[in-house]
Amino acid sequence: MIRDLGTLVARTAVGLAFASHGSQKAFGWFEGPGPAGAAGFLESLGFKPGARFATLTSYTEIAAGALIATGLGGPVGPAALLGVMLVAQTTVHAKNGFFAQKGGIELGVIYVAAAVALASSGYGRFSLDALFGIDEPLESDTLLALALAGGTLGGVAALAQREATDAPS
Repeated sequence: MIRDLGTLVARTAVGLAFASHGSQKAFGWFEGPGPAGAAGFLESLGFKPGARFATLTSYTEIAAGALIATGLGGPVGPAALLGVMLVAQTTVHAKNGFFAQKGGIELGVIYVAAAVALASSGYGRFSLDALFGIDEPLESDTLLALALAGGTLGGVAALAQREATDAPS
């Protein structure tokens, strides 16, 4: 029971934080850039058209965060988080080193580690997966490997669509 509560706290914190990050882009909530600002930023990184990439990124972050927070879909939400973070870390944060205070990869590493841990261990008793009785099938090693590979490939596919740019990446 204590482990399940710990998992609930962890996935709620990670999921809501990640969904909030997407809401900044999608809706301008929480002092975010909103759709136009997100589109312009992504265009500056070589993701064109920026509006399409901003929409995909925003709603992937919201969906991944919601799945993680509610404990639904097993490794699907963490895999989506992994794909988005691969792109963000590669295009924005890697050049700044490790620490978040300098815009580095620190926070992204924590998000990815938490997502992989939650995907690997399952969402626990207090999740929608458990409520619907789908937690055990979703916790198979094969599905986990396929989901995480799919998230990684999604990030690689997005990076492959990036156009060369003179802007700092």
